[in-house]
Amino acid sequence: MSLYKDKEEKSKMIELIREVEDKAILIGIITPDISETECLISLDELERLADTAGISSSARLHQNRMSPEPGTYIGKGKLEEAKSVIEADDINIAIIDGELSPSQIKNIEDYLDIEVIDRTMLILEIFEKHAHTSEGKLQVEIAQLRYTMPRLTGKGKMMSRLGGGEGGAGMGVGARRGAGETKLEIERRNVKSRIAALEEEIKQLEVSRGIMRSRREKTGIPNIAIAGYTNSGKSTLLNYLTNAGILAENKLFATLDPTTRKLKLPNGSEVLLTDTVGLIRKLPHHLVRAFKSTLDEINYADIILLVSDISDPENQNQLEVTKSLLIEMGITDKPIITVYNKIDAVETVENSDETVGNLEVYISAKTGEGIDDLLKKIQDVMESQRNSVVFVFPANGKEQGYISYLYKNAAVSDVEYGEDFTTVKAVVDNKIKNMYEKYARK
Repeated sequence: MSLYKDKEEKSKMIELIREVEDKAILIGIITPDISETECLISLDELERLADTAGISSSARLHQNRMSPEPGTYIGKGKLEEAKSVIEADDINIAIIDGELSPSQIKNIEDYLDIEVIDRTMLILEIFEKHAHTSEGKLQVEIAQLRYTMPRLTGKGKMMSRLGGGEGGAGMGVGARRGAGETKLEIERRNVKSRIAALEEEIKQLEVSRGIMRSRREKTGIPNIAIAGYTNSGKSTLLNYLTNAGILAENKLFATLDPTTRKLKLPNGSEVLLTDTVGLIRKLPHHLVRAFKSTLDEINYADIILLVSDISDPENQNQLEVTKSLLIEMGITDKPIITVYNKIDAVETVENSDETVGNLEVYISAKTGEGIDDLLKKIQDVMESQRNSVVFVFPANGKEQGYISYLYKNAAVSDVEYGEDFTTVKAVVDNKIKNMYEKYARK
């Protein structure tokens, strides 16, 4: 008699056992471009990523090199050292803190005789586990397939680790083997077909997302994106402000799917808050490309709350990484409020409010300390974006309804009703100004 009620329960138990048994050795290198301190910090982060993926880090090694060894990333002597550690500690995975070429993966696997994954593959695996919405799952699968296709070597280890969802690269549905076509060529052709099909699905979802975004913009309600380094407390902040009920774990990339909630500010005005996927150093470009539609929530925001974990010793470096990634995404002209979170986890806070026009605030999304300051800062930024504008609307038509909207959502100072046109003077924010731009007097 089976101990399991069904196949699904048995599968979950096998997966759980596999995760518990996974033990890794972490391997990094120090180069003229990567200092020893940077290497060790990156390995610390790699260990946290491994933990999030359910892999325990049993050992770590690093080597000084002018550049990665073309064939095996690290030199033969360090490989021998790694092999001794692997055999002594019963390790079954080697995680390399970099991005490996197909030949490097194969050569290291052949030498160490264990599974080898790199930093990007590890992040992709975490994303696969944490994506819950249809769009999130599609985006992860596309990123997986784009990464694995040039790395298919026929050994199959990578494709078992990065399965690419329900219909991943291993599928050969309806494939006919042409003359001289190898199994590897068939796999690659199937991957290309799968990517094309997934991208078409993503396009349809992007259309829906665009329609939803357009509807939000027409309401005139400002959009605020919560961005920041992974595990900085973005979801906890959204939960505190809006009771969103998002799972907030002390894990990297605990939240992948964007969530939008409405928030009423102390002055009565409303904004939309959107939680976004966390950023990280060495963020794989495959993920940036695949998650473009969800990362665009940051691009379309009126204000960005850049959340940072002040209790993390790497706080300032993480901030710089995040700001650099935002610039890479083309975000250079939006108001950014830096939110130093988790002040409950530090003894003292050096508040820099003396700076004129300072856009920093110190909070604890866990206890609520400093939240009032944050809300006031948001209001101040919104107020600074307000403009005095004169609108001219046709006297007979749907545009007369816009006047009622302005009375509710702007500061109307004067209205003149003419035979053909109605002239409205009002102080409005950038959102409303853009909504009615074609009616603004030049």
